[in-house]
This record gives sequence, structure tokens and C-alpha cells, in this order.
Amino acid sequence: MIVRVLAAFALLFATVPAQADTLIDNVNGVTIDEQGRVQTFAALVFGEDGRIKSVHSRKDKLPKTQYRVDGKGRTMIPGLIDAHLHVMGLGFASLTLDLSGTRSLAEAQAKIAAYAAANPDRAWIVGGGWNQEIWGLRDAAGRGRFPTAAELDAVAGGRPVWLQRIDGHAGWASSAALTAAGVTAATKDPAGGRIERMAGGKPAGVLVDTAQALVERVVPAPRASDRDLAFDAAQRLLIARGITAVADMGTTIEDWQAFRRAGDVGRLQLRIMSYAAGVEAMSLIGGSAPGPWLYDDRLRLGGVKLYLDGALGSRGAWLKEPYADDPGNRGLAQMDEIRLRNLMSRAAMDGFQIAVHAIGDRANAAALDSIEELALTYKGDRRWRIEHAQVVAPVDLARFGKLGVIASMQPIHQVSDRTMAEARLATSGVNGSARLTGAYAWRSIAAGGAKLAFGSDAPVEVPDPFAGMAAALTREDAAGQPFGGWQPQERVTREAALAAYTSDAAYAGFAESRFGRLAPGLWADFVLIDVDPMLVAPAALRQAQVSETWIGGRKVFVAGREPQAQTGR
Repeated sequence: MIVRVLAAFALLFATVPAQADTLIDNVNGVTIDEQGRVQTFAALVFGEDGRIKSVHSRKDKLPKTQYRVDGKGRTMIPGLIDAHLHVMGLGFASLTLDLSGTRSLAEAQAKIAAYAAANPDRAWIVGGGWNQEIWGLRDAAGRGRFPTAAELDAVAGGRPVWLQRIDGHAGWASSAALTAAGVTAATKDPAGGRIERMAGGKPAGVLVDTAQALVERVVPAPRASDRDLAFDAAQRLLIARGITAVADMGTTIEDWQAFRRAGDVGRLQLRIMSYAAGVEAMSLIGGSAPGPWLYDDRLRLGGVKLYLDGALGSRGAWLKEPYADDPGNRGLAQMDEIRLRNLMSRAAMDGFQIAVHAIGDRANAAALDSIEELALTYKGDRRWRIEHAQVVAPVDLARFGKLGVIASMQPIHQVSDRTMAEARLATSGVNGSARLTGAYAWRSIAAGGAKLAFGSDAPVEVPDPFAGMAAALTREDAAGQPFGGWQPQERVTREAALAAYTSDAAYAGFAESRFGRLAPGLWADFVLIDVDPMLVAPAALRQAQVSETWIGGRKVFVAGREPQAQTGR
């Protein structure tokens, strides 16, 4: 009797396998297929496990499911992927002093003074986001300059202050901070770094690239609880913008532990493709090999990020010829090519994916040279990455595709940096015009067969993929300038822009079999928005509104509400 009853129950459940399936219909569905083409659809079904079961056109007879969601005619696209940002940096930027919106030194000083007054118990004032190019700072000779410690002292009330430049490649210190760090006229510039100095060698207040470590070592470290708050803040910001997955570029062991804590208690919603902050962090986090996907494909350490140079804004990008606005300065190499290849070899030996930060044309050439040499030894599907690839010598553009290098680029940088890039790069010398031709050269790099993976570099820029797409399509800023686009030959198609924020960004992180498209077997990560990115004018695309964000078949954001709490499985 018991056997017959159990058999009856088994038969019953076997006949209703889709009882918890969910159908979402009445949508204008847009995704990228396996061949990189745009595919449209009107409905999809996902199972209780959060994976897509089927995708349907308007002509299809829709299956019966237990649950149905009316898409209300909105456009459904895959969850967007930011292929290069700094998760914890974004979170801390939202919790500390943020100068990213300031338009002048005076405005920044007023904001610092107000923050100091509102936080009298903080031993240090920390934050960032400043940009001397926007402030228009000039010295007595009319040349661009950095802010000084004295200008910080005037509003800091004698407290130590440490504020990073918006690109993270320079820091602004008060006199008290310099004293606490023991940075004096006798302190030598470290390799790959520079201390800005006054007459006589006294530190002026700004430290560039590796020199930042001189002060950072004495800045009080955030507590674990601070990191948890910062992660939650970053996750909320990203999900609200329709971003369901990111490549975290430069994960420290402390960052990794914050991600793990969130995953362990069911608060990890975002999918994080993690790239360790150097070989040491790679070994601490991953050991001798890339780790498995954790928390239903929400977290994995698969690679390592290596810094080869600095940034254009702080004149640390490594150039083949001197800066147009700083003759004699070719930027700062963070390491020589021998060390770069040794570190790349160390990571490749254990199977880690390698992402090299290279902004200047000399740095990009060195990174490509190293990849070309190492590829002779380390075979297989390596998916070498170059992060930023902002200024590439025209002779090197086709090498990305030839070597199978993924160009991880940030379209919004071109919009933000245009006038600064012209000042830094445009010269009457042999390579002056060529440097601008190879700047932010998305289309030329893709034309050589390379894949593009687009991101924001947040908190350097706002993590807004729709603004990034609009910039990629037009090479114009939000005001439509310059009319027709800057170096317009480098504009990309709508299909390429969407792929670079979805399927190709997933491919760049070895995640294309998990997410990045809307297709059977992949996670049901999608966004409902109010415009069709394949049809709407770029200006309207910039203003796209996210109605809902879903990750793994669960609604995690609804416009006008707080993001939904994740519950562990």
C-alpha cells in the first residue's frame, strides 16, 4: 500500500514540472544572440531556479505557467554589465566626502569646510572626486597646476585630510597628513610615483600614483562594518541603474571578505567577476588557481589586475613622446617590461586571466608586446585584457584583434576627457595628431577583430550604462558637443554598444555561459526600461529610466522603492 501511495505521488509531481515557472509577456524584448546579432522577442519563461527556460516571439503560442507578469509593453534587455569599475570605491565615495560635483577650488573648499564642521569627531577627513582640470587651476605662468596643502589647510582646521583625485591616480594631502606620514623635502619619489613639490623641494600637497602609498599607509583603515555599509551602498546604486553584473578591477582581500560576508548572509545580489589587486592579493584570495563560481554565480575570482601606468589627468599615463602641456614628461611607468612579464607569467602559470591597466600609447604598446611574447608559452583560451586602452598608437590598433586581446574601455571617459586629452596630447611634433587619432579608438580596435567590453570605471565616472551607450554612438557629450562627435570615425553601432555592455562584457569575464544574454539555460537577469535602445535618439537614450531590475528571476529593484532584500537559497 505504502509503495502504491509513493508511486502515485511520484506520478503526480512528474506531470507538473513547470508549476512554479514564471511567464513574462507583453514586452519589447531585445537581446544579443550568439553571433552578436540583435534578436527581438515578446515573452520569456524562467523556472523556479531563476534560469530561462524559453524565449518567445509574438507569433508563438505561449506556454501555461503558474505565474504571469505583464511587462506592460516596456522594453526588456539583458541585465547590463559594467566591465570595469571599483565596487568598494563606489560605495565609499557615497559614504565619505565627495568632491566630484565641484566646479571650482572655492566650491570644493566650502564643501570641505562644511564636512569638517559636520564631523568634528573624525580624526581624519577622507574622500575624493576632485579634478583640477574642471577647476581650471593655473600657476603664475598660466600653466595647469594641482591644488596645494596650504589651500586644504585653510579650511581643514588643522586636521589631517586625504582626498583622492577622481581617477584615483593622485591624492591631495593637508600639511597635517604629510606630517603624520613623514613626507618631507628629503623624501624621495618612489618608483612609478611623484611628489609634487614647491621651490626647495618641500611637498606641495599632491602625490601621484605610487607616491600615494606614502600617505595611505597612515590613513586609518575602514572597519569591516564600514566595508559592509560601503558594499551595500554600491550594490543599491548599481542595481537601480540596471546593472546586474560587474568586473571589479582591483579586489583586495578586505574587499573579497566583504563580498563573502554579503554572500554568506544572502545580501549579495550583484554578480561580481573579481580581478585581484595584484599577484599578492591573487594568491591570498584564490590560492593556486581561479576559484569556482559562488552563491548561484554571483561571485568568482578569475583574474588579476596589473597597473602599467597612471592616468592622463595626473600626467601619469606612459607616453611615447612628451606631454604637449608638460614638455619633458612622458608619464610614469608603474613597472618595467621585465617585471610586467614576470608578473603576467606568474598569474598565467596558475590559469588566472590577466587584465593590464594601460592608458598611454607607450603603456599599450608594452602590454601588447608582453601579451604577444607570453602567448607563445601560455596557450589556450586566455582572453588577455587591456583596461582603458585610451591612447593607442595607430600602428598598434590592429594588434588587439590579432592577439585576441579584449579592449576593456569606458566610452564616457572620451566625453569627460576630450578637452584635457587635446591639451595633453595635441602637439606639432611627429606623433601629435596621431596620438589623437588613436585616442578612445573603439571602432578601429573592433575593426581589427577585437571584442569591446564597456564600463564606467566608477567611481571615476557615474556608473550609467545608458550615458555610456549614447557616448559610444555619438562621441558627443550630454549637451551635444562637439556637434557631429569628436573623432566621429570612432563611433560604434547600436548593436556593438549593447553587446559591449551585455554579451561581450560577459565574455570578457568568462561568464557568457551564465549571463549576458536572454536565452534558454542562462540566468534570468534582465531590466525593464522605458525606451528601445535600438531605435531611440541618443539624447533620449541618455535619459532612459529603469522600471525594474531582475537578477536570477527575482525582482531586486522597482523604481520608486528601495531595492528588494535578497534571501539565501
